Amino acid sequence: MGVTDASTPHRGQSGVSPRTAFLLAQLGAAAADRFGERVSELGLTARDAGVLRVLGRTPGISQKDLAHRLGTVPSRLVALIDDLQARGLVERTRSEADRRNNELALTAEGERMLGELRVIAEAHQADVLAPLDPHEQQAFAALLGKLAGASGLSADGHPGYRRA
Repeated sequence: MGVTDASTPHRGQSGVSPRTAFLLAQLGAAAADRFGERVSELGLTARDAGVLRVLGRTPGISQKDLAHRLGTVPSRLVALIDDLQARGLVERTRSEADRRNNELALTAEGERMLGELRVIAEAHQADVLAPLDPHEQQAFAALLGKLAGASGLSADGHPGYRRA
């Protein structure tokens, strides 16, 4: 039996280091922290950025549907939308189809901010994936998508919205 240390990780029965999930969690936390730092330069939080991204793709979405997409309850989303509206990034209008619902959309300033967010997100992704060659990046993205799907994670949801 050989000696194991940080440079020679113990391998489980599957031949995979038992630290793989831990390293994935560390990578996710580090990437999330760095993204948060980057968007804070625009005066936004990562949660703000997520809302703007979804509204940019689905103008007119109801608050209820937005909350569902983000994995939170509508009552937790109200303060976030209030703040974005007060800052001139989002507008609420009463739904013509169902007057009980508000429809959400980006304002012109919100569209401009979304453009800045896209630049930040692209640079962030490039930085996170920089150690991998293009083939490895594609393989990693495919495997990550498979793991996320098996865990029931959505492309729009994030644990941060549950704590909003």
